[in-house]
Amino acid sequence: MFAIFVTIQVKPGFVDQLVEASLDDALGSVRDEPGCFRFDVLHDSTDPNRLHLYEVYADDAAFEAHGKTPHFLKWRTTVSDWFDSEPVVIRCSTTFPSDERWRAQKSSLVE
Repeated sequence: MFAIFVTIQVKPGFVDQLVEASLDDALGSVRDEPGCFRFDVLHDSTDPNRLHLYEVYADDAAFEAHGKTPHFLKWRTTVSDWFDSEPVVIRCSTTFPSDERWRAQKSSLVE
């Protein structure tokens, strides 16, 4: 599996709006993209204006497909002016859980 960890520094006053938009993108990703297995939206505990996204995809192709979906394009257009700086993206490969476990838990995320 392929994962990304994204850190977004948000302009003061825009965190709630960014979270709301990110939740829409997260739900659309897990619900509508067969190759998306996880999409967490996390608040940084040390900085109220910093968010993190943790996303898991079947492979690079699934991640590339995500970038062309309507929910992602809407998210990117909506939130881009709320970034205090460019998001930092760390690309990873997953070790645990196994690929089979990632696939098995997918349906429970949107029920």
